[in-house]
Amino acid sequence: MSDSKLAGQFFDAAIGLLQQVRDEDAGEIQAAGALIADTVATGGRLFAFGAGHSSLAAQDIVYRAGGLALMNLLVVPGVVGVDVMPATLGSALERVDGLASVVLDSSPARSGDLLVIISLSGRNALPVEMAMSARALGLKVIGVTSVAYTTETESRHVSGTYLKDHCDIVLDSRIPVGDAELTQDTVQAPFGPASTVVTTALLQAVMATAAGALADRGIEPPLLRSGNVDGGHEWNNRVMTEYGDRIFYQH
Repeated sequence: MSDSKLAGQFFDAAIGLLQQVRDEDAGEIQAAGALIADTVATGGRLFAFGAGHSSLAAQDIVYRAGGLALMNLLVVPGVVGVDVMPATLGSALERVDGLASVVLDSSPARSGDLLVIISLSGRNALPVEMAMSARALGLKVIGVTSVAYTTETESRHVSGTYLKDHCDIVLDSRIPVGDAELTQDTVQAPFGPASTVVTTALLQAVMATAAGALADRGIEPPLLRSGNVDGGHEWNNRVMTEYGDRIFYQH
């Protein structure tokens, strides 16, 4: 098979997943956007967390031109991306009990806030405990995960539960177990992961919904502009000053 055909197959697979999420998660996307708008309107703060490659989707909605200025990254040292050495340490930390509670207790998160937790499998101790601990503190939790993992894998949390079991709203990314869309006779392992493409699009759809929901209530959404357009920095300085007590990445 030619390389160009493989590229086309990957695009087709990613587009198919995006269409599926758009159509089958429409209600959950609307509910998640409304919940974020509720949190902003009532003075709450917004946080996002993901481990490993799931952190890419979390970072994509933090300090982002066209995004809500109030979304903050909840950082767990050693699991934000693959910059930790060795990279396998990040995967190991996801299975450590107690880490999520320590991080939340040390964070600014409090009752009335909202936390978006992204975990493709939703089976590791870290995202499960993060969701459980956040709800115990009085936060609302939106989980972004592939529900397929709950029927095809075993939980790695002592409770035997998954991320989806501890969320106010679950957004199903529909990613097949293994996160690889392509196969070929001459390649021994499946390849072509699409979870980042789908999850980031899913969350941007939620954020767009939240912005619209705020505007419908007569509240100007606290959006950031690109610093590469004229007036962008001045706009962002105004927003950050107005909402400074709810933005933690500028301190």
